[in-house]
Amino acid sequence: MKEHTKNLLHNIRQAVTVSLVLMLVCGFLFPALLNGLSALLFPHQAAGSLIEADGRPVAAEHVGQEFIQDYYLWSRPSAYHYNVYTENGDGTRNYQDGTKFPGIGSGSNNYAPSNPALTERVEADLADFLEKNPAVKREDIPTDLLTASGSGLDPHISPESAQIQVPRIAEASGLGEEQIREIIRNNTEGKLLGIFGEETVNVVKVNIEIGIAMGLIDA
Repeated sequence: MKEHTKNLLHNIRQAVTVSLVLMLVCGFLFPALLNGLSALLFPHQAAGSLIEADGRPVAAEHVGQEFIQDYYLWSRPSAYHYNVYTENGDGTRNYQDGTKFPGIGSGSNNYAPSNPALTERVEADLADFLEKNPAVKREDIPTDLLTASGSGLDPHISPESAQIQVPRIAEASGLGEEQIREIIRNNTEGKLLGIFGEETVNVVKVNIEIGIAMGLIDA
């Protein structure tokens, strides 16, 4: 009986010791090492890939924002409106379209193709885009301007989706079309390693440059 109790206590001590060592290594030392290396080797990315204007952060490079003004480049639809909201005097918050802001989130509505709500949402976005871009034909609108990303926070659109908005932006901003196209080219990202994926335009970075050119944002 004594031997059995002794072995049991030994096994318990061994299990507790191993658990503590693994917690220390995997829960503290390894994450601390990775954080230290990332801060040393990739300081910009480790800090959140923040974009600054006038010495203060105004956006994150890999997180989209919702832009509704005609003089800005529009992003893809988002079920969470890119978490952009306004605060009311009573302390409540609303998305820019007036609907209630439920809190920070990401994802999509995950509608099936047969869901009438999906058709309704796409038709509404389509009608709004055609109204604000009268020179554009319905069949010429790129698909990504009407479809949401899986995260609802994607900051990118296709070059075609950016170029088709240039006339509206030029008219509303007072900037020249060629100047806007140059800004878009400056913020067009190529394929990964020249092979994977597609060319994309970072909407957030384009709009920061447009805001600076218009004098709305201090450089």
